[in-house]
Amino acid sequence: MKRFAAVAASARRAIARASVAAALTVGFAGIACAGDRALLDVIGYSPDARYFAFEEFGIQDGSGFPYANVYVIDVETDGWAPGTPVRVRIEDEAAGLADARREARTEAKAALTAIEAPADVWALVGDGEMDAEAKTLDFGRPSYERGAVIESYRLDLETFEAPAGEPCQDWFEQAPLGYALTLAGPDGERLVHRDERVPRSRGCPFDYRIHAIVAPMDAPDLEAVIAILSVYPGGFEGPDRRFLAVPLGH
Repeated sequence: MKRFAAVAASARRAIARASVAAALTVGFAGIACAGDRALLDVIGYSPDARYFAFEEFGIQDGSGFPYANVYVIDVETDGWAPGTPVRVRIEDEAAGLADARREARTEAKAALTAIEAPADVWALVGDGEMDAEAKTLDFGRPSYERGAVIESYRLDLETFEAPAGEPCQDWFEQAPLGYALTLAGPDGERLVHRDERVPRSRGCPFDYRIHAIVAPMDAPDLEAVIAILSVYPGGFEGPDRRFLAVPLGH
């Protein structure tokens, strides 16, 4: 994650790059309350549900530059598909968000060729929901009857201090957080994921929320179902929001 610094509030949008150390000397100590909030576009699956793709996009805090990131996940291995992720940031104040999104889709074209099947949103915790924590979600495989599910599950999200690939304590005077996901259902309870350390690509996260559960259209089970988490890494003007996709079937 790249960070930007400003020598004064009135000059922020004119600065292209500066080190995190410079940002700290201008007075960033602790977390403010106005980072950038990336939005999500669920692109879909490959026909065999082996690959899942999504995009996050927004206007970067501090710089005002538009960005768009495209991710294609190998659902079986929980790793990136070849050629991804694709991350685009246009360092031009005249550029619009549509320009960054178009450029990212163009760069990811080869990886997205196989993404032809739609995704079905089984559950969604919108940003306007009053539950700020969003650490538990009850959901089910949709039935054809209105409001009914065929099987029900509970997803629990736990956060805890964890070692990170960045010097988060020095930068933000806070310990970074890792996360664990536990899934309970008809067959009992199992651990889906637990961080041993926070990867460098995640920056310095200080919170996580459950955002959505998505699946291939007419999915008969959890084999290719994805939990999407909001993650909040520290940024120049406060915690930013990005997304993580976590396969639930493996």
